Amino acid sequence: MQMPKWFRILPTSSLAKVRFALLVLILGGVATRVRLDRVAAVVWLEKREGDVVFQSLPHGPLVDAIEGVTQSEWSHSGVLMRRDGDWYVVEALGEVRWTPYVQWVVRGRGSRVQIHRLESLSEAGGGQLRRELSAMTGRPYDFRYAPGDDEIYCSELVSLAFERAMGIRLAGWERLGDLNWRPHEAFIREMEVGPTPLERRMITPVALTRSPRLKRVLPRHLGQSIP
Repeated sequence: MQMPKWFRILPTSSLAKVRFALLVLILGGVATRVRLDRVAAVVWLEKREGDVVFQSLPHGPLVDAIEGVTQSEWSHSGVLMRRDGDWYVVEALGEVRWTPYVQWVVRGRGSRVQIHRLESLSEAGGGQLRRELSAMTGRPYDFRYAPGDDEIYCSELVSLAFERAMGIRLAGWERLGDLNWRPHEAFIREMEVGPTPLERRMITPVALTRSPRLKRVLPRHLGQSIP
């Protein structure tokens, strides 16, 4: 029996399914459970260009693998910037894009956000950061988390932008084999279409949260969360 045309457009490979899930996130932009109180608290907080923001994306194979391998609740990161009077998060999701800040916050799982700040960021540094982020805008997402910036993933975008703009290295590169890869080996091999690249080095969102260069401004104390 011939499959209906609508069925044939659905993704079949693992990579296609992950890309489709990211597309749904980008187009929909809303998690299953939105905490409007948290959204308001985050949106009205005093903001600065260059703030590094973290969130947990809605569950899916890729998000669960990122959080599991890194043993962190934060699966995504970006940089807060202002454009035409409005606030955006420059992020790598599908491609490097500028996402309206409110939409970015609402999209996250439970609308939870963590924000870190480079206190020494000057106006000139902010301009350099903007140029670097703009130069990488439009580059495709790197599903293999490999070195190089022809394709780029979220925390790599943050790290490269700061390093190229100001010569500041926010966090070190970690070897996949030193992380919690074993429970997610099957998914990694599917995405890699080959053996698990244990020697591959990457920048993880949680490594950025531990950066001694960045001060956590939300929540202000360890263990504190937005009500």
